[in-house]
Amino acid sequence: MKNKLILFVLATSLILWYQLTKVEDEFELPIFTPADLKPTLVHPSLIGKTTHEIPNFSFTNQFGNKVSNEDVEDKLYVANFFFTSCPSICIDLTNNLKIVQNAFDDEIIILSHSVDPDIDTVERLMKYQEINEIDGNNWFLLRGDIDEIIKMAQLGYFAIASVDNHVENSLIHTENIVLVDNQQRIRGVYNGTSELEMSYLIDDINRLLNYCLLYTSPSPRDKRQSRMPSSA
Repeated sequence: MKNKLILFVLATSLILWYQLTKVEDEFELPIFTPADLKPTLVHPSLIGKTTHEIPNFSFTNQFGNKVSNEDVEDKLYVANFFFTSCPSICIDLTNNLKIVQNAFDDEIIILSHSVDPDIDTVERLMKYQEINEIDGNNWFLLRGDIDEIIKMAQLGYFAIASVDNHVENSLIHTENIVLVDNQQRIRGVYNGTSELEMSYLIDDINRLLNYCLLYTSPSPRDKRQSRMPSSA
């Protein structure tokens, strides 16, 4: 009788452990590396690499202040590319990012990189903030040397694989929004023109905030795999 009781307790414990592990897995987010992405999204120098962190950067925001990787250290942030004179997708990007920003207080940072820094001066970026009613406390509109912007797009956020096949400015004029964790790792890429995708982004930010950052690899059963862009 005693042995049966012990076996019952062990079996119950294993079932409980399995259920807890299964629930925990459902809250895990993949960590995306070059090896996980299609080659069309990855710079040739990074193809096959199994680890990736956002490289160091330093740009100027709409207040004329420097913003670097040190300012997002140990913080969650989302990144995208835009330009203030964009008449198309940038409008949707900005409006949808406002939804994301309003869903959180100061728990995340938004970095919007201008792909037209010659036109997008500090003053113009500030005007863009005012017109679009952007809260600049944790949303930085960034400008910098175009070569550095391209470098970040290619080697940091996988916005483009190469410059050769793209036209001026459109090379990193993309609807993709990238979620980066507090260890500078990419945890998701979302279509910034889609309100549904923004709801996914908000959910995933909450996952990272509420369940800590998990060292996981992309799993075929993780539905966020389907949210990764299929082309540059």
